[in-house]
Amino acid sequence: MTDFFQNIVGLPFEWAWFVATIAGILLIALPLMLAVAMIIYADRKIWAAIALRRGPNVVGPLGLLQSFADGLKVFLQETIIPSSANKGLFLLAPIITFTVALIVWAVVPFQAGVVLSNINVGLLYILAASSLGVYGIILAGWASNSKYPFYSAIRAAAQMVSYEVSIGFVLIAVVLWAGTFNLSGIVDAQQGHVLGLLNGFGFNPLLFPMAVVFFISALAETGRAPFDLTEAESELVAGYQTEYSSMAFALYWLGEYANVILMCTLNAVLFWGGYLPPIDWAPLYMVPGIIWLFAKILFFFFCFSWVKATVPRFRYDQLMRLGWKIFLPLSLIFVFLVSGYLMLTRVGVPA
Repeated sequence: MTDFFQNIVGLPFEWAWFVATIAGILLIALPLMLAVAMIIYADRKIWAAIALRRGPNVVGPLGLLQSFADGLKVFLQETIIPSSANKGLFLLAPIITFTVALIVWAVVPFQAGVVLSNINVGLLYILAASSLGVYGIILAGWASNSKYPFYSAIRAAAQMVSYEVSIGFVLIAVVLWAGTFNLSGIVDAQQGHVLGLLNGFGFNPLLFPMAVVFFISALAETGRAPFDLTEAESELVAGYQTEYSSMAFALYWLGEYANVILMCTLNAVLFWGGYLPPIDWAPLYMVPGIIWLFAKILFFFFCFSWVKATVPRFRYDQLMRLGWKIFLPLSLIFVFLVSGYLMLTRVGVPA
């Protein structure tokens, strides 16, 4: 894109790079915001279908404009800041959550060669940036100066530590097999991975359990049911969001769903071939890679909604037990098995 602005438009290199970067950011951010609106609609329709209800069906054709109506409603509401709150941090917290949810998308490959920043440590960047999102929740809980948001912040901190550890070991197994931290390289390493026919680490018996652990940990990382203990309305009113209204609340809303879409994308990219078709068969490559990626994202989002609509919320002790006593030992064992297998066979070790 830089070459286009430099050679066709005639801009100097520095300006061409700047304009190309801004254009790339907008090409990701604007469709992502539209996707968030549509994915909220899809989420509500899936819940309704599972509960034998109709869901949004009034605003716009088939209710498609319901999310935009909800967004307009919160935009027109009054922003209320509690008198005893730390006003600066109270307003900064949702901005952090929303910003972090966007910056992670910079290294996600949508197709071969189609990525905003194709850095060699893309996976480390995602792990570091996504872990910052919890600070938005912690700051909101503390700055609200209210006991329910504060309890939620404490829960969020413990929940993040518990499941970030497991996710880290899962990613180690993927990196060992792919031989790179680059997300495009990880996707390319999955081509014909199983029997020279199936594209995806998830089809590998040694990595399939890691794919399951990553999916469940992703639910916990994004605060989705049955791990939504940071905003358990039966215990904490609305958790860290209790004192928020208007656009500050909407930023949490947008950030949460942007993170959900991101985790669905990472499930597809790390374990199920990303922009590759599921079978390494030449005619399937005629379909653009971005279509395959979107299809996988939608499948995992359906699974997220399915779990939320059918699985009851965990107790807090069950949440901690699952993270520390089951997922952590399991991920450590499989890191040992994967590394041992690779040492014995030298499969996937770069030259």
